[in-house]
Amino acid sequence: MSGIFTRGLKQGLQTTWTLGKVIFPITLIVTILQYTPVLPWVIEKLSPLMGLIGLSGEAAVPIVLGNVLNLYAGIGAIISFDFTVKEVFIMVIMLSFSHNLFIESAVASKVGVKWWIIVGVRIGLALIAASVINLVWNGGAEMAQYGFITQEQATLTTWGEITLNGIQTAIIAVIQLATIVIPLMIVMQMLREKGWLSKLSNGFAPVTKALGMEKNTSMTLVAGLTIGLAYGAGLMIQAIKEDGVSKRDMTLALIFLVSCHAVVEDTLIFIPLGIPVWPLLIIRLITAILLTMVISFLWKKEKQRKRKGITNEHSYNTI
Repeated sequence: MSGIFTRGLKQGLQTTWTLGKVIFPITLIVTILQYTPVLPWVIEKLSPLMGLIGLSGEAAVPIVLGNVLNLYAGIGAIISFDFTVKEVFIMVIMLSFSHNLFIESAVASKVGVKWWIIVGVRIGLALIAASVINLVWNGGAEMAQYGFITQEQATLTTWGEITLNGIQTAIIAVIQLATIVIPLMIVMQMLREKGWLSKLSNGFAPVTKALGMEKNTSMTLVAGLTIGLAYGAGLMIQAIKEDGVSKRDMTLALIFLVSCHAVVEDTLIFIPLGIPVWPLLIIRLITAILLTMVISFLWKKEKQRKRKGITNEHSYNTI
């Protein structure tokens, strides 16, 4: 048992180092940017575009902060303004698909999928979902009641304080990563060596098969659904190396997870905003399932087309 723990710990430390090299500098840079004119400039430029998806200009603030930072920053910005229930629901839908873009997309790209694909899918889904809701929902005109949540932000005046705050935030982010990834890697090592991982994969096989993936992708999906995209990336990296997950299956898994990850946590944290969360959960799940199945089908058809073309070319050359 001690051998399993040691090997799992080693895997956890290696994964933490791999992901930490991405998370630390991005967290530091983004934290410092909060205190520069950069974010206000971006928000100012995006404000006129908000009207196209049924939002007021102030909605640019939580949308930008949620995408640049995280969901909590987006929620903190939402409660700083008076929005209607419809506006809050549109913003929540957008942020559920697209948030924490820099860190999550950079970390997820470590599994071999181009970062621009991840960013493109997430922003595309956010804009499409917002446009559809704006067109089909005629209600939600009453003002949102936010409940018992507050926003607290430290007042920093000097560049030394800002830089120190950025370093502290980045260190905390890496420590949080380690506290999740290392125990997860130890558990995964035990499941793998005890043979339990195969049984778990077999049980989840019908789901992965329906999505167009092999059963050895199941643990990647479970991890992403429960602990999120950034932390789940650690398990994805290990799955590629040790479980023989193909690049195709990993790409499909990542497309599913960029649409629907940390599905319980990311849904529950929106409850204090006073909006219905069940529609949010259902929209995310259905979108992820349909998008993954469509891409898997098109990928398979394209592969068959290329194979048929090669066969025909071979027959012609033979003649």
